This record gives sequence, C-alpha cells and structure tokens, in this order.
Amino acid sequence: MPMSYGFQRRLFPILKEIAAYYKTPFHIYDESGIRETGDRLKSVFSQIKGFREYFAVKALPNPRILEIMKTMGFGFDCSSIPELMLSRRIGAGGEELMFTSNNTSREEFLFAEADGSCILNLDDITLISKVPKLPELICFRYNPGPRRTGNDIIGNPSEAKYGVSHDQIVEAYRKVKELGVRRFGLHTMLASNERNHSYMLQTAKMIIELAEHIGRQLNIRFEFVNIGGGLGIPYKPEDAPLDLETMAKAITQYFREFESKNSYVPKLYMESGRYMTGPHGALVTTAINRKDIYRSYIGVDACMSSLMRPGMYGAYHHISVLGKENQPKNTVADVVGSLCENNDKFAIQRELPEIADGDILIIHDTGAHGHAMGFNYNGKLRPKELLLRTDGSVELIRREETPEDYFATLNFARDVMKPNRKG
Repeated sequence: MPMSYGFQRRLFPILKEIAAYYKTPFHIYDESGIRETGDRLKSVFSQIKGFREYFAVKALPNPRILEIMKTMGFGFDCSSIPELMLSRRIGAGGEELMFTSNNTSREEFLFAEADGSCILNLDDITLISKVPKLPELICFRYNPGPRRTGNDIIGNPSEAKYGVSHDQIVEAYRKVKELGVRRFGLHTMLASNERNHSYMLQTAKMIIELAEHIGRQLNIRFEFVNIGGGLGIPYKPEDAPLDLETMAKAITQYFREFESKNSYVPKLYMESGRYMTGPHGALVTTAINRKDIYRSYIGVDACMSSLMRPGMYGAYHHISVLGKENQPKNTVADVVGSLCENNDKFAIQRELPEIADGDILIIHDTGAHGHAMGFNYNGKLRPKELLLRTDGSVELIRREETPEDYFATLNFARDVMKPNRKG
C-alpha cells in the first residue's frame, strides 16, 4: 500500500498541529520507517558475508537522513561532487563511498580521490586513461545491451547511456590489471522501481555469472558485486509489494553456488534509494482554490517545484485528505499547483472526497526523488523538509528557500571578457 501504515499511524494524528506550526508545504520523513526498512534489508541478506547497502544519495540528499543511514552501517552511492561533500560532511569516507558517475570530468575524479580510497565505479572503458591516478580498487558498471530488457523509467540497456558494453567488459578489467590494479568490483543497474523480484534475480544471476567469467579469463577475484538499486515500492493501493524475502533467499543461494565452484565468494552490495526512503516521506500541502471549468481543479500551495515526478514521468502518487480518509470519494478533479505549465499536476482526474479551501492534502511516497528533483522555474521556491523522529518529536532538517536564495547567484563581481578577434 502507498505510504507505510506505520507512518500514517504516527503522522496523521499530529499532522494538523505540525502544519499549524511549520506551515505548508513541506516534505516530512519518518525515521522509524526508514530504520525498520534498513533493518529488514540487513536481516534478509545476513547470510551473505559482507552485505552492504550503499544508500543512493540522489534519492534524498539531506545530511540528517544520511546520518541515519550511517548509524545503520550503510555506505553512500554518489554521482557528483556535492553528493560526495554531503556524505563526507556526516563522517563517511574511504570505501564507505562509491562514486558512480557518467561523463565524468577530471575535476570530479580529483575530488572523488581526495581521501585516497573512495571506490571508483567507472562508467566507460575510455575513462581508464582519464582518471588522474588509478586507485587500488576499481569497479566497472556493466551494460548487457540486448541481453537484457529494461523498464519504462531507466530504459532498454541497448539505448541507455550508462555502462561498459558486453564486448568491452573483459578488456576493461584486463587494462586496469595491466596498469597495476589488484582489487576489483563489478556493478550493474538495469531497472528502476521494479517490484517483480524475478527481474532482480535475473540481474543478480547475470552479474555473479559475469564475475565468474571475467575472473577465470583474467585470473582475478572480485571483492564485491553490486546489483545496483531499482527495488520498487507500491505507489498505488492495488500494487503488490516487492517480495524481498523470496528475492534475498534466491540471491543467497546464488552466492553459495558461486563459492562452491570458485573457493571464494564476493561481497554483495546494493544501492537502494527509493526502497529505503520512498514510502517514508510525504508532501503535505493545503488546498487554496477550487476551479470548475471544463473539469474540476483543486489548487494547492505546492507545485511541481516540490515534486516533479508526476509531471516528468506521469507518475502516480496516492493522495489523502486529512480527516476525510473514510469519506466518500465523490469529487473527480485534477490536483494542481501554480506553475505556468499545464503538467504542473499531482493527480489527474483523481477520485477524492469533497475538498474545501484549507483542507490538508497528504501526497504519499515522496521520500525519494521528491524534494531532490526540485527546481526553480517561474521563480518558485523549494519547500522545507521535516523529520518525524523516533521519539515522536518533529525536527526541521532543511528550511524552505527564500527569495534571497533565489537571487544569490546574481550577487557577483562584474566580469566582462573582450575576445581578441584576429584574422
């Protein structure tokens, strides 16, 4: 079901008071739910020695959330300098950090290597010669191309810009081995928001068989294989959840079989973002207008700058109206913001209870790729973030943006270049 029942039970009775104090709109996250999910993930993979979750920082890049992840023993999957900075700011370092980037600049490589032991996950064979100094541990992201299919969000592997091709992967490891690298990892990422555990099993089987193949070709051992993220959550009430236990049991067996054939076994890494935080976040907004023309529109005080997944992907996010959870859904309306774009909609022709100005709407499952994907078109400002802590208190973990923030990049020393035009 959308938004975990535990989160609803903890949040809804106190939400009116929270909204009165902090004012809407805001994203709010559930620490208890995040910790429960992390503990469950560790538990189901406990039979694989060295299992580790590398939280995908892009999903929810807030230091307080990262601190929670670190207390659970998780690492951090980063794709940019600011994501590395955030992770290092909360005390993560060395091989707690995996840097998986795409079309990476020299500046980014230099920053990633600043603490000397960040895991570099290279996206292309040509990057070998572009890394300023190869670290002792190298990983490549594998793209199987037509050997696998993708899904709607991440696309088919053959058309994706990510990863080293099947024909290049052995050569990639051969090159870095010849350059003196002695520690190796292997990574892939083929799906996003996948609730079919069979697909994830295919990915795990593919990557561990590839590790065996490369290992025998080059006489190397892999310290870890990383099956990426992509574990899905049920956004719609009728969606079935991912069968995590069945998936973990089968993957554990793959690792046992690998060990029996190869006399060693790599660690298992994954980089769940959405699965860790998605159901444990909500965007809370207030109805401020109703418009009835060719269809009905419920205008709210949040807009697509707070949550762009529906506008970008046509993604579904369930909506509750505080205090009206059990009322008849006799209104059909689009729930919209104030942005000058017609796709600024949180819901389209959604069946909802009767909504009046001042009603509080809870948009479910915004704990991943919600606030993080915000933007400032129309000069719209991103909302605050709150944390519902395990002791029941509520903490401000990011203030809302202000006009001063928006105009900050216009405060600079005048700089005019006059090119030397010759010829």
